[in-house]
Amino acid sequence: MKQIVFFGDSLTQGYGLRDPETASFPALIQKTINENGGGFNVINAGLSGNTTFSALNRLKPILEMQTDIFVLELGANDLIRGHSASDVEANLQYIINQVKQHHPSAPILLLGIELPGWIPGAKAAGYRNIYNRLAAKNEIHLVPFLLEGVAGIPHLNMFDGIHPLAEGYEIIARNVWNTLKTILEATQNKPGN
Repeated sequence: MKQIVFFGDSLTQGYGLRDPETASFPALIQKTINENGGGFNVINAGLSGNTTFSALNRLKPILEMQTDIFVLELGANDLIRGHSASDVEANLQYIINQVKQHHPSAPILLLGIELPGWIPGAKAAGYRNIYNRLAAKNEIHLVPFLLEGVAGIPHLNMFDGIHPLAEGYEIIARNVWNTLKTILEATQNKPGN
């Protein structure tokens, strides 16, 4: 069976959910895949607190997994901790390079993070186009804003205003599925599949 690896932070892991194994957005995507005929197994390799720096420390074993599609979601914690935009972009590029080297035929889907309005303009400027730039440069797929329709909506988020509640993750799963389903269809229709 083909495998989709979701590599990210708490947003991928499903931080704070009662049952991340069924309510995180990768789990919800697995449910949707199963309802649409299956054929793909989802691996949730999200780890709460990961930055693009700390994620590099656990990348090697992830790259050793069977990977037919790689979904990359990182960067929110870097922003919160004040890491430079150039470092974040370089780290994401390194991860993309490693995935391409280890799994050259696996499509990559990059999940973008937008900045909250309270981030000062000077600090935010460098972050604005990281994901668009990386997607264009590497010719990979992009969901421009993972939290579209969820960020800033109190009843969809936990008390911290950062992590979604289960209802928020349902919206996120739909956001990702809209792009991922076309990748799945293309992967299934490749010669030899």
